[in-house]
Amino acid sequence: MSELIPRHGGYRKLKSFQVSQLVYDITVRFCEKYVDKFSRTKDQMVQAARSGVQNIAEGSQASATSKKTELKLTQVARASLEELKLDYEDFLRQRWLVMLEPDHPALTRFKALKPPTVDAFAAWVAEEREICQDRQGRTRTSSDIRTDKDSSTHSVQVGGSPCPSLSSACLAANGVLSLLNLACHLLDRQVERLARDFEKEGGFTERLYRIRSEKRRN
Repeated sequence: MSELIPRHGGYRKLKSFQVSQLVYDITVRFCEKYVDKFSRTKDQMVQAARSGVQNIAEGSQASATSKKTELKLTQVARASLEELKLDYEDFLRQRWLVMLEPDHPALTRFKALKPPTVDAFAAWVAEEREICQDRQGRTRTSSDIRTDKDSSTHSVQVGGSPCPSLSSACLAANGVLSLLNLACHLLDRQVERLARDFEKEGGFTERLYRIRSEKRRN
């Protein structure tokens, strides 16, 4: 690239883009499976996920001639993913599904696995379902299980810690939330770096003026 037009458009190598794209792919499948296809929520979730991906790409490409536009679009991507986070949190809350703590064993295994594709994500959900069902089955047959007859629900004790019954929808939503937290963290860092670069180097207009001035002096 010339001195005036710097390298740009390498968004596919950005970790923020890769994670956001995975979130988009999973969200499409999640909404097809768990969200009413006639509801506005389905369209809004898919569009918010898509906006996160598209704005990262558009901002990266626009950086050739406008750092200001790149900064703005990256922040738009960040805002879209924050909106999507709220939708997944609403999904869990409105269906009385548990929101797992970051250090929950299922999420710990998820972060260690780092599923790169939708199929790998689905395999993690299926494996966690088997783990939970196996633990519940072994605990229910143990001699020290205690059932509260006055309650219609109970949590099964496994090794001294509760093991709630986790549905596939619950696990999937929590897994996507973990990915969204990562994507938002990466975008926050990206916005901070872009802001520092803009303060230090300026934008296309400043670069154009600097290069023209140097040419005239020479």
